[in-house]
Amino acid sequence: MAKLSDASVEDRRSYYLYLIPGVLGFIAIVLLPQFANFGLSFTAWKGVGVPRFGGLQNYERLLNDGQFWGSMVNTVLFAISMTVIPVIIGLVLAALLFDYIRDQFGEQLSSFYRAAFYLPQILPITAAGVLWGWILNPVGVLNMILHAIGLGDLAQNWLGNATYALPAVSLVIVWIQVGYCLVVFMAGLSRIDPSLYEAAELDGAGWWQRLVTITIPLLAPEIFVVVLTTLIAALKVFAPIFVLTAGGPDNATMVPSYLTYYHFFTTQRVGYAAAIAVVQTILTIGLAVIFLRFQSRQEGRS
Repeated sequence: MAKLSDASVEDRRSYYLYLIPGVLGFIAIVLLPQFANFGLSFTAWKGVGVPRFGGLQNYERLLNDGQFWGSMVNTVLFAISMTVIPVIIGLVLAALLFDYIRDQFGEQLSSFYRAAFYLPQILPITAAGVLWGWILNPVGVLNMILHAIGLGDLAQNWLGNATYALPAVSLVIVWIQVGYCLVVFMAGLSRIDPSLYEAAELDGAGWWQRLVTITIPLLAPEIFVVVLTTLIAALKVFAPIFVLTAGGPDNATMVPSYLTYYHFFTTQRVGYAAAIAVVQTILTIGLAVIFLRFQSRQEGRS
């Protein structure tokens, strides 16, 4: 038994060798750039020459930067469009496809709708941005439809007007995110015992009652994962802003990720851009830790 135990320990140690490439890649691609960025956040540097140490000047400036705080407010609003709305829509659609359409019209139609909703997730953001830019521009498809149905007075420069730019970009983000939520929730629904739905239906529970009393409670782990991942994605959203609005008009869609990019490559305030990235990283890690602790407590209670 002792020899067998020693052999199993040796086998377990040999498995660690397979972790070495991943660990080295993580250090080279994630940790070292993070430490370098943290060091640059205390400097004044234009990207060339020798960085000049500036202490906490970049962070002091950050506290008084209205553009940065405006971008944080926009991040909160984008979190709603990337997390709250897609989770609600995805949950309802998943329940409809799994508990109604599949039973009434068959598995093939349910799978077709699932694939159709997921399609925006696999489209390149650039292609999706070009598509929606074509739809939302002043002479685009949306305004053409409004004029065609006699609602021309509602036509707007959707991406060029500070009032409508944020809702317009949020619409695009919802369109992209719903498919991800839907697929995760449908995967979770596949592990739920169908007899629970059958028993509830026999007891006279309607579709909405089954959603509230069975689907949502039993999908709690999947809901947690989706909320956490989409919130983190909201904190670092960049590509849709870059493609559609470049943070404009008048900073109406500015977010910290794009503000970091702007200062890195336009104003060449590399140290200040690094400080923004550090704050963004701390917020992301803090949010993840809070959610993971909350999940562990919930699992401990159950």
